[in-house]
Amino acid sequence: MSELSLKKIYSGKVRDLYAIDEQRMLMVATDRLSAFDVILPEPITGKGEILTQISNFWFKKLQHIMPNHFTGETVYDVLPNQQADKIAKRAVVVKKLTPLKIEAIVRGYLSGSGWRDYQSTGAVCGIQLPAGLREAEQLPEVIFTPSSKAAVGDHDENISLAQCTALLGEELTRQVSAKAIELYTEAATYARSKGIIIADTKFEFGLDENGTLTLMDEVLTPDSSRFWSVDNYQIGTNPPSFDKQFIRDWLVASGWNKQPPAPQVPADIIARTLAKYQEALHLLAGVSY
Repeated sequence: MSELSLKKIYSGKVRDLYAIDEQRMLMVATDRLSAFDVILPEPITGKGEILTQISNFWFKKLQHIMPNHFTGETVYDVLPNQQADKIAKRAVVVKKLTPLKIEAIVRGYLSGSGWRDYQSTGAVCGIQLPAGLREAEQLPEVIFTPSSKAAVGDHDENISLAQCTALLGEELTRQVSAKAIELYTEAATYARSKGIIIADTKFEFGLDENGTLTLMDEVLTPDSSRFWSVDNYQIGTNPPSFDKQFIRDWLVASGWNKQPPAPQVPADIIARTLAKYQEALHLLAGVSY
């Protein structure tokens, strides 16, 4: 995206940010794919456009719950038409916010690192759970399990509620937990009606100039969530996934040690991953890509 007339101010695992002015930025979703906090060598062409459309769908659907980062403007309001045409489906104009120093992870089902944690401790991130739960089982109630926010190339780490409170303060931690659970619960109910179980997801929040908690970054995409098909769901197994878990599973099976550089992912695995992203967009938002 170097041909944009705006100055690039940040390049993350997936998104690039460009300065517009003191209040606004342009956020562009690239086709890069990050797994285990390492950017893979091969992009997934079209992924950024699909992710942006899924996020935009959710931001709009959940806007009654809390404010989000949108300004109400489009890329055509801040870029010449020729530049805007190239990135219109993968870029959004957003408010400049002060990001919180945690990632708000919400779990409705026992899977991934939560399952591993439960097997060894009977708890997830310090939250004690009933004995005898099985892999992929729905939890008795939705839980908030924050993680630290790592720099590019580092690994996010699960933290306890006490550690989260030390970072954010008691009141803000309470707000973040309540809003994250409310967002997840409404989205999970809707997604299930469309044939998708959202096992867990990650939200990012920031504060605006008035200190108002604001939803930002991306929402309930295949990059930030674990999606399962209702039809294939079975307790006691690791259900086949709609999301980048598909590539994660291939990487684990390859024997990669999760340190950069990541191995070259075969073309057929990339194609099948893209098809999963397309299917998620179609089922959730009714949009074909």
